[in-house]
Amino acid sequence: MRTLILLALAGLGAQLVDGSLGMAYGVTSTTLLLAFGTNPAAASATVHLAEIGTTLASGVAHWRFGNVDWRVVAKIGLPGAVGAFAGATVLSNLSTELAEPAMALILLGLGAYVLTRFTFLGLPTGNLNKPLRKRFLSPLGLVAGFLDATGGGGWGPVGTPAILASGRLEPRKVIGSVDTSEFLVAIAASLGFLFGLGSEGVDLAWAAALLVGGLIAAPIAAWLVRHVPPRLLGSAVGGIIVLTNVRTLLRSDWLNASDATQWTVYALIYVLWAAAVAHSFREHRKQTRIAPEASTGTQETGTPEGDEPDTAKADTSDLDGAKAEVPARTGSGGSA
Repeated sequence: MRTLILLALAGLGAQLVDGSLGMAYGVTSTTLLLAFGTNPAAASATVHLAEIGTTLASGVAHWRFGNVDWRVVAKIGLPGAVGAFAGATVLSNLSTELAEPAMALILLGLGAYVLTRFTFLGLPTGNLNKPLRKRFLSPLGLVAGFLDATGGGGWGPVGTPAILASGRLEPRKVIGSVDTSEFLVAIAASLGFLFGLGSEGVDLAWAAALLVGGLIAAPIAAWLVRHVPPRLLGSAVGGIIVLTNVRTLLRSDWLNASDATQWTVYALIYVLWAAAVAHSFREHRKQTRIAPEASTGTQETGTPEGDEPDTAKADTSDLDGAKAEVPARTGSGGSA
């Protein structure tokens, strides 16, 4: 029961991050299941089964908040489904000894990408409203879908930054569209694992726990996408993914590192992770200060609001003086 509660909380947290960043539900959840000792194919299958429900709920919530571009969903989602089915089939046929470190290596690369991307680059916003072409989205969906199934996550970490980097779609719509299209990817990957594994190793109770947490978080995340600083979240989640998968690799037969080596590497990662989160926080604070100052500077370049009352007063005083002269001249004329 304790494990199910932890999984539900993990699903809630992962979906909050995924719905706000457009990535990291699968990577985070799969990393957790691997830490519990689940074999890689079963972990990815369990997560994708849960994602059928969470991505549907997330897509509906994002649609209700106006965060979805349906043309992008169609152009990236269908190729993504093909790639996910192929990736699930490949992973199902790999031995556990080979698959576990291989998946950890993929997840480590994705985690490092998320960490560095959001720490140093933030979110690009240039070239907004230019069309996203099918020749760009289709190959992207195919690769992201394949990595998503084989790595237990990767649809968001590959798809979201690539579309954000184009600068052609506003961030909230990138996140909403990627999350919505992931529904097709989750269905295709689940079918691939069903054909490759059957129900072997897939824990339906664990999938249900992840699903419940994700369903609770989905509408909250769709609302938070406009309010939570994604740069800070990306750095925090990227560090978790890097740390957990480095741990898996160090303990694998590939490396079999000593305890002293492991703790030295962990300490180094903790220091770098803390520095990355601190840098992201400083950059976010800097941007929030610059925005009002830029707005104030723009207003100051126009005609100052204080000039209009002064001019009006000057004009009124001139009129009053003219009125004062009229009776004076009239009076002098009458006495003459």
